[in-house]
Amino acid sequence: MPLTKLALPLLALPRSAKRAVALAVDVSLIVLTVWIAFYLRLDEWVRLSGEGLFQPMWAIAASWLIALPLFTTHGFYRVIFRYSGTAAMQMVLRAFALYGLLYASVVTAIGLPGVPRSVGIIQPLLLLLAVGASRALARYWLGGLYQNIFQRMNLPKAVIYGAGQAGRQLAQAMAHGHEMRVVAFLDDDDRLHGHVLNGLPIHSPMDLQGLVETQDVRTVLLAMPSVSRRRRNEILSQIRNAQVAVRTLPSVTDLAQGKVTISDLHELDIDDLLGREPVAPNHILLAKNITGKVVLVTGAGGSIGSELCRQILAVGPAKLLLIEQSEFALYAIHQELEEKLAGLDGATPPVLVPLLASVQDDDRMREIMSTWHPDTVYHAAAYKHVPLVEHNPAAGIKNNVLGTLRTAQAAAENGVSDFVLISTDKAVRPTNVMGASKRLAEMALQALAAAHATTQGGTVGTGGTKFSMVRFGNVLGSSGSVVPKFRQQIRDGGPITLTHSEVTRFFMTIPEAAQLVIQAGAMAKGGDVFVLDMGQPVKIMDLARRMVELSGLTVKDEQSPEGDIEIAVTGLRPGEKLYEELLIGDNPKPTVHPRIMKAHEEFIPWAEFEAKLTALEMALNLNDVGVIRLMMQQLVAGYTPSDDIVDWVYLEHESEAKAIA
Repeated sequence: MPLTKLALPLLALPRSAKRAVALAVDVSLIVLTVWIAFYLRLDEWVRLSGEGLFQPMWAIAASWLIALPLFTTHGFYRVIFRYSGTAAMQMVLRAFALYGLLYASVVTAIGLPGVPRSVGIIQPLLLLLAVGASRALARYWLGGLYQNIFQRMNLPKAVIYGAGQAGRQLAQAMAHGHEMRVVAFLDDDDRLHGHVLNGLPIHSPMDLQGLVETQDVRTVLLAMPSVSRRRRNEILSQIRNAQVAVRTLPSVTDLAQGKVTISDLHELDIDDLLGREPVAPNHILLAKNITGKVVLVTGAGGSIGSELCRQILAVGPAKLLLIEQSEFALYAIHQELEEKLAGLDGATPPVLVPLLASVQDDDRMREIMSTWHPDTVYHAAAYKHVPLVEHNPAAGIKNNVLGTLRTAQAAAENGVSDFVLISTDKAVRPTNVMGASKRLAEMALQALAAAHATTQGGTVGTGGTKFSMVRFGNVLGSSGSVVPKFRQQIRDGGPITLTHSEVTRFFMTIPEAAQLVIQAGAMAKGGDVFVLDMGQPVKIMDLARRMVELSGLTVKDEQSPEGDIEIAVTGLRPGEKLYEELLIGDNPKPTVHPRIMKAHEEFIPWAEFEAKLTALEMALNLNDVGVIRLMMQQLVAGYTPSDDIVDWVYLEHESEAKAIA
């Protein structure tokens, strides 16, 4: 550490000063080597002042007059010796060969008064060793240090927002990092402004724009894990105009115990982009249908299904059955949950059972239900991608409607207590097959619940399976969400593709949605349609702009033709709506949870519904798209499909027919 501190001011010197230092070192080495040469020849130390018989100063002067011009002409003081290699060493050897010849000629052959002739042979050898060692030491001592300093000085510059404990620990962790260099703190506390913390000045957040312009700051590290979501959003709004990238620490509850590390930094949370304060869960509702029970999740490898599994596992079921038709998705979620279980101590861990199955496979679902007799079923399995289902309507309806009905019937036959369907806001006045199929799945459960209530003497929830459904909008960060898509497009340099400039959507984070689904299901009495409070709808264009700006970039448009990322409008896809709704009617009822409402939706009685569904199944098996669309319109109130049929098989047959004609 002392050597490092000594080296820093040396490396900071200008090039001319560094050359003067090297020259001074060589002058000193000449004196030292002449003195040692006299000692080796005489076996005693002589005075350099030249008193007495011997006169070392003549030998020193001769060495200066020969060596220094020779070293200068051979580039000794132009070479950066901390980077010197084989070529530099060859140059040194050539220079010393010439120096040794000249010096020996003067001292040994000609002779100098008071200087033993053997010094002319000894001193060049000593000087070669001394100068070589000095250059090697410079390379060893300064080379790596200079490289580190140079790299640090050229790292992207960052400021830490928050001079509290988390900010201080983050600055300390980044002091020797190679990703970016922290140059200052920002803090809201005006009492700290102008002070220095760990060698870094503390500025007002209002100074950020100035730091960007004067010090080329490119990143803001948000180190305020305990601040409220509302305050974080206010800070992000202030930062957006500075054209800096933002990275953040997670909340206090998410941070591991101990010191903050660089690995804790990550891109902005999705809920930072959403800008909404989550509501703490009701742990009684979370545990009611899960703790100590056998729980089954269909679509366990999907975005919502996998998060449901994580939340369920944390509450402590006796068994968790994972149903998934994708082998890879099932493997991935099973491995993840197994790793979580491995980290648990104490109580007997839940049993995980990964099961490959399609919800459309009636026999397989009955076999699973009859084997484990689950207490609670969360039905997340569905085809949810609007354009894909629009192009493959029969497959989508079979999976979303018939798969739901088969699973629900198998659950009822095997004594499942609670069956919760994961639905969507696209089920409300749908314009696409996916939304219509999810509404039809809701109606199937409503009809089953009402029929079951009739067999129980008209009282819903007195026994048997309680069917309920939870309806909500888009979840941020899911496999089909715009957020990961936009992030990748920003990394690729754009453009961001947007189907329409006026598209708005309801958004919720996956963890919040999963928690609310579990809590809503715990409140079910039978036939309930729960609607999650999604907050205010988000304009996708605004979301895209915010993501660009918080990445430290600018949007390229008519107002800013020199911007970084263009937002390209591609046009609405088949079945896509500009706006989504959560309620068919206008009479939602509150529940004990502030984010969960209960809707009253009309449905078709089971006797009538079953007959119509049988007819629909026949049309699905024939893939008669025209008939399927008509029947869906008759079954689902408010379904208004687009004029064109875009089923791939239908389009191919139509193309072949035109070619023949």
